[in-house]
Amino acid sequence: MSELENKLNLSQKDKDTIIGYIKEGLPLPKEYIYKLTEDPEDVFLFWNKKTTEVTNINLPFHSIEQIDEPRDDVVAPNTLFGIDPETRRQGVGWTNKLIWGDNKLILSSLVNGYMREEIEKVGGLKLVYIDPPFAVGADFGYDITLEDGTSTTKKQSIIEEIAYRDTWGRGISSYLCMMYERLKLIHNLLADDGSIYVHCDWRVNSYLRLLLDEVFGKHNFVNEVSWRRANSKTPSNKMAVIHDTLLLFSKNGQSIFNPQFHEHKSEYVEKKYTYKENGRLYRLQGMYGKGQGPPRKFGDRIIAPPPGSHWRWTQDRIIQAMKDGIIVFPKGGEGKPCFKDFLDTKKGIPLQTIWIDIPDVNSQALERTNYPTQKPEALLERIIKASSNEGDLVADFFCGSGTTLAVAEKLGRKWIGCDLGRFAIHTTRKRMIDVQRGLKQDNKPYRSFEILNLGKYERQHFFNIPADLTEDQLSIVVENKHDEFVDLILRAYRAGKVNDFKTLHGRKGNKLVHVGPLRVPVTRSTAEEVAQECVANSVTEVDILGFEFEMGLIPEVSQEIYKEKGLIINFKYIPSEVFDERAVEKGQVKFYDAAYIKVDTKTKGLELNIELSKFVTNYTQDDLAQIETSMKKGSEKIIIENGRIVKISKDKDGMNNPPEVLTKSWKDWVDYWAIDFDYMHRKEMIVLGSEDDKKEVWTGNYIFENMWQSFRSKNDDLEFVAKHTYTKPGKYKVLVKVVDILHVDTSLVVDVEVK
Repeated sequence: MSELENKLNLSQKDKDTIIGYIKEGLPLPKEYIYKLTEDPEDVFLFWNKKTTEVTNINLPFHSIEQIDEPRDDVVAPNTLFGIDPETRRQGVGWTNKLIWGDNKLILSSLVNGYMREEIEKVGGLKLVYIDPPFAVGADFGYDITLEDGTSTTKKQSIIEEIAYRDTWGRGISSYLCMMYERLKLIHNLLADDGSIYVHCDWRVNSYLRLLLDEVFGKHNFVNEVSWRRANSKTPSNKMAVIHDTLLLFSKNGQSIFNPQFHEHKSEYVEKKYTYKENGRLYRLQGMYGKGQGPPRKFGDRIIAPPPGSHWRWTQDRIIQAMKDGIIVFPKGGEGKPCFKDFLDTKKGIPLQTIWIDIPDVNSQALERTNYPTQKPEALLERIIKASSNEGDLVADFFCGSGTTLAVAEKLGRKWIGCDLGRFAIHTTRKRMIDVQRGLKQDNKPYRSFEILNLGKYERQHFFNIPADLTEDQLSIVVENKHDEFVDLILRAYRAGKVNDFKTLHGRKGNKLVHVGPLRVPVTRSTAEEVAQECVANSVTEVDILGFEFEMGLIPEVSQEIYKEKGLIINFKYIPSEVFDERAVEKGQVKFYDAAYIKVDTKTKGLELNIELSKFVTNYTQDDLAQIETSMKKGSEKIIIENGRIVKISKDKDGMNNPPEVLTKSWKDWVDYWAIDFDYMHRKEMIVLGSEDDKKEVWTGNYIFENMWQSFRSKNDDLEFVAKHTYTKPGKYKVLVKVVDILHVDTSLVVDVEVK
């Protein structure tokens, strides 16, 4: 104890005071915290809940969708990778990755998992750009626009609200905890010659600069860039804030940097470049610099530089320039020699740290996605060109609308992007398909990309079940935790527990409840078993809850079959929010009804025609009665209730007008649909185990290869009929996926045979 006391700069009074606070169970004043943690450095970072521990979770990634626009020509362009001649899609090489989920778990799994090896094989991660949340009070909702131009707002999901509360719950200390751990993981993942740009504004730039100093080292600070994002604003009580900040750090001081240039302004050119020769503008530049030097020979003349100066060119260069007519003598040949500095030999003004030439994305821009924090492509183009080379891997772990990824693809870079929000992932998916189509039209190369998440492995993690157990070990652990799991889901669903049934676990009002499994989808046989037990016990309504449902289950085990027997079956998705204790305790977890789709198929020879003929959803976001009660006289509001988007209003006397249903057809709900015409031909394999005992394991799923898609965009309407010609006769399983305007996926598998 005495040795430790000697190392601390504590007086006896300090020690007595600290012991007194501890005995009383009181928090230590900050000055004593500083003394207890003092080190040789005069200044160090400390905040509430700071920890240097970083998660080292390694969860396998689950494939949701693989997307690759077929190429017209399998020979060109194919310089990046091999093209499969049959499918005209990428056959080998790096596949770009769009990952949906918590970026902390994603980063940890990239750092510690099998994908790290894949990243290293392509040269490592060279550049990271992140635009993390920095607006206190941010709203992750988004607008939904219908065919007639009417719009309503889709509220942010509870999981996004929770992420926001985690970020700002204790104020700036929560934000620092969130960013510190992610920056540490990014630093670990970056290649030795990699760099990071962190985009922020006046609210957090000072905090983030200190975090980056600590994580990357002050000596690895490169630049602080000010980007003017707006031209003018008119606050009444202070100067307008019209810029954001970009903080650039390198991994080890040796990061890639390719000089970039601004174009010269026309006024500058007109003023400086006043001479013309054969259509080329030039100016006359002096040839000497500071520091005494010897005379040089200019043709037949030997000329000494001015006192205290030297000629900047060597004698050989002067001789050649005289032959080429580059050197001239002003003042009728009596002046000091100058050289012709031609404008077309200049790349422009070297890039500096104040960027005023890139405007923000305006409301009419072709690149606009209506994502609230979208950044202009020109901004990311400058960053990516400056700090990476063609073929390098770049990443954005708060990818939002996918601007970084779109620009990276156009510039021939590989990419990884991730985001927590469904809206962000779906917006990026559509955007990247458009990029592929554009590059295809321009006969330029592009890579396939896959959409991933942590799926059931993330659920297992939330329930403290390791991902690398054998199937037998996993079955035992899941079985032991079954009752605990069911209790959690019932609490989140606000249902009481029942014990008198085989397949029924709870009761909510007049309905009984079945809780589906943690790891696998609710199957048709399970649903049948639940329904039969309900009928046998005269149960009139049951809710079947599941994280996933076997494709085709809905509506095959449907209300129609069992309604005749007096039973109504409701299928509801269990959201990830059930694993957040705060959301459960506050009753904020929202279970939503599973949608279903119907398709019609026709075959003729090897050709298949498939039509999306129905989409049914019962999604409810708003409480109609509650909103009507809270509305003011003469007001109106658009809500989402029971699978309908409805306009409700009150007249000037406060009387409710009849609701107006704005979704006139099921087609109004479809935002995107895609087809895999040969589903189940590629098993989804993952790598499990430690470095010394890695093994490839089939997940039980198949990879959905997006072979055709149609979606709403500024320029295109949805198509509801797709055609495909098979190369050989046979029986095929076709998977149809629909993403609705709320960005929820629903899938169906149908069997077809072509002859």
